[in-house]
Amino acid sequence: MITEKIEILSVELLDQHRAMVENLRRLAGSLRIEFGWHYLLDIVWILRHLDESVGDVDGRSISDAGAGVGLMQWYLAERGATVISIDRSGRENLPLFFRSRYRVEGLRSEDLMAPLSTFVHGLRTTTGARARVGRALRDLLALPRIEATSRQRGKVVMYNQDLKDLGDIPDESLDAVVAVSALEHNPPDDLQIVVNELMRTIKKGGVLLATLGAARVQDWYHEPSNGWNYTAQSLRRLFSLMDDVPANYGDYEALFTALQKCDELRENLANFYFTSGNNGMPWGEWDPKYQPVGVVKIKH
Repeated sequence: MITEKIEILSVELLDQHRAMVENLRRLAGSLRIEFGWHYLLDIVWILRHLDESVGDVDGRSISDAGAGVGLMQWYLAERGATVISIDRSGRENLPLFFRSRYRVEGLRSEDLMAPLSTFVHGLRTTTGARARVGRALRDLLALPRIEATSRQRGKVVMYNQDLKDLGDIPDESLDAVVAVSALEHNPPDDLQIVVNELMRTIKKGGVLLATLGAARVQDWYHEPSNGWNYTAQSLRRLFSLMDDVPANYGDYEALFTALQKCDELRENLANFYFTSGNNGMPWGEWDPKYQPVGVVKIKH
């Protein structure tokens, strides 16, 4: 049985779940998705606990909170889940490439435009003649395959909405909510509102699995990645966890040292880190300033 806890993620997860790691890498490559520097740890940790809490996700209703166009939603849909994909960014013109591989719907009419509308939008917004032609060719190849996705069991339901107000999702309608390094982008005062709203949507006995950033002594804001890092005490308060819920912050320094020395993560930094200083690994220099922490919260 899964139990509530706060757990700084160990890099040992990569070796302990090597087959899953390789499957995630292959799927990401096929979808042309690059990982955030610690996202493999986050996703593996969440999937391991999701298996403990709901078992086989086939036929389950799961929300991916702060999903963007990230990997988790597609991974779960391939395994038969109905994924409510929530993000405040507009994804109404989700690239047809994704829709040609997965069954994708909008929760509301405005959450996902028709394929033809997205095709036209791509032609209008893509800059540069070569890029415009390339986009048009990719979309034209995708269009005939979109209809076939309607026969798939799993699906992704787009919901472009702030996490503080999920009024279109009924109370206690979801088996689980997952959030991959997303909730820390909400200010502390908003985070508790977000957690309460997510918990409202979960069935009794269901679970919220979230990864955020860990702080050793006091909460602090990492400006390049636009994310907050939290102490165990703050996470207990924000997620309404009891004082006796276990946390491994006593191993903070050892876990952080192992993370800093992790060659696998260092050598596989995504290309986008090398083009900007406004990210979690500015200009591609391997210098972690924080480490990921997971929270298990059960709907009692």
